[in-house]
Amino acid sequence: MNLDQFTAENAPTDSAEPFQRENSYTLDVAVTGTVMAKAGSMVAYTGDVSFTGKASAEGGITGFLKEAATGEGTPIMAVEGDGHVYFADDGKKVQVIELGADESITVNGEDVLAFEESLSYEINTIDSLAGALAGGFSNVYLEGPGYVALTTHGDPIVLEPPVATDPGATVAWGGTSPDVEVNRSLSDMVGQESGERYQMRFDGDGGFVVIQPREEHA
Repeated sequence: MNLDQFTAENAPTDSAEPFQRENSYTLDVAVTGTVMAKAGSMVAYTGDVSFTGKASAEGGITGFLKEAATGEGTPIMAVEGDGHVYFADDGKKVQVIELGADESITVNGEDVLAFEESLSYEINTIDSLAGALAGGFSNVYLEGPGYVALTTHGDPIVLEPPVATDPGATVAWGGTSPDVEVNRSLSDMVGQESGERYQMRFDGDGGFVVIQPREEHA
């Protein structure tokens, strides 16, 4: 294709939606006020926009992305102003979800890309997994109404309980809560030095669990 074709085919898409996927890996957010986003995920922006790091988990923003060993939180940022901001995260695929007023989702902290400030949220840590997995395992509970963008390694699969999942491949869940199980019989197969194999078990007749085809906490 010539230059004009290239620029035309890859130009941003006009949309009335505040959260728009420009392609499989890039999120376009129309900022008119404040949006929360994963620190370091901005790749470009237009308009008058500022970025402010958050440092207080008590304020509901930081600390839910845990670093290996140190247990310190990797902050997310408040994006404020009027313009378009483009977000991406290490070549992961972007998934955009609109939550209704009575809908909620819990997302692995590693997989949160951005969400509207209007969402209610709460940071949690699964203590039995935090010390067992590289990077820990903390998550954020989000309640609508509003948009949230997740990232996944590859295409996600949404399963219904009852189901058991690998914590490192578990992206999000809703309408159900996990119990952590230890399967010692798998220790020799997977080479776990601790002799333990952790699994998340989701039971019940409703809800959903989102998984990805890669273990993020290897």
